[in-house]
Amino acid sequence: MTIVSGFADISIFQLLLVALMALFASIIGGLAGYGTGALMPLVLVPLVGAEPVVPIIAISAIFTNSSRAIAYLRYADRRRALIVLACAALTTALGAYGYTRLTNAGAALVIGTMLIMSVPLRRVLRRREVRIGDTGLAAGSVGYGVLVGGTSGSGVILLSLLMAAGLEGAAVIATDAMISLGTGLIKISVFGLAGAVNAQVLAFALLIGAIAIPGAFLAKAFVERMPVHIHTVILDVAVITGGLVMISAAAKQLIGWIP
Repeated sequence: MTIVSGFADISIFQLLLVALMALFASIIGGLAGYGTGALMPLVLVPLVGAEPVVPIIAISAIFTNSSRAIAYLRYADRRRALIVLACAALTTALGAYGYTRLTNAGAALVIGTMLIMSVPLRRVLRRREVRIGDTGLAAGSVGYGVLVGGTSGSGVILLSLLMAAGLEGAAVIATDAMISLGTGLIKISVFGLAGAVNAQVLAFALLIGAIAIPGAFLAKAFVERMPVHIHTVILDVAVITGGLVMISAAAKQLIGWIP
C-alpha cells in the first residue's frame, strides 16, 4: 500500500479542485484565523465520504498551522496558548476517539451540524462582546477540546475564546495556530491508534498541506488590505450550504437503513 494508491479512482480534475480549495481555504484561514476546516469538507465529502474527512484535515492542518505560526510567530501569546492546550488536551483525545466510532452517515451529521452552528455562534459571540479571564478561558477550553477532537469547522469557537480573553488581530491568528498544532497532534495520535489513518487519508492530507503552505504567507501579505467582511459573508454562505448538503445526504442514508 502506497500513498499514491490513496488517489485511486480520483480524477485529475477532482485533484485540481481539492488543490484549489486548499489554497483558497488557506488564504481565508490566514486572513480570518478560521476557514480551512469549514471549507475543505465541501469538496472532500463528495469524493471520499464523511468518515475520513476529520483525519485528513487534522493531518493537513499540521502543515497549514505550522506555516501560519511561522508567519505570525512574533504575535503569539504563548501563555494563553499553554492554558488552552493544558485544559483541552484530554477532551480533544476523547472527542477524536468518539469520532472514530461513528458511521459515515453519523460523521456527516456531526460535521454538517457543526458547520451550520458555527455561523450564528460566531455572530452571537461577536455581537455580545463577551470578555473572560484565564479561568474562563480554561473552562471554555475543556468544551472546545471535545468539539475540535471530533468535528471539522470548530475553529471559530477557539477564535471566539481568544478574542473574549482579550487578544486581537494577528495575535489571535498566531495563538490559534500554535494551539491548533497541539490539538492536531493529539487528534492524529488517536486516529492513528484507532486505525483511521490509511493511504487515502495520508494522500489527501499531504496534497492539501503542501498546497496550503504558501496560502498563509499570501494571506499575511494582504491581511491589512483586504476587507474581512467580504470573505466572511462568502464563507458563511458556503459553510451553511455545505452543512445542509451533508445533513441531507446523511438523512437519506439513515432513512434508507430503516426497514
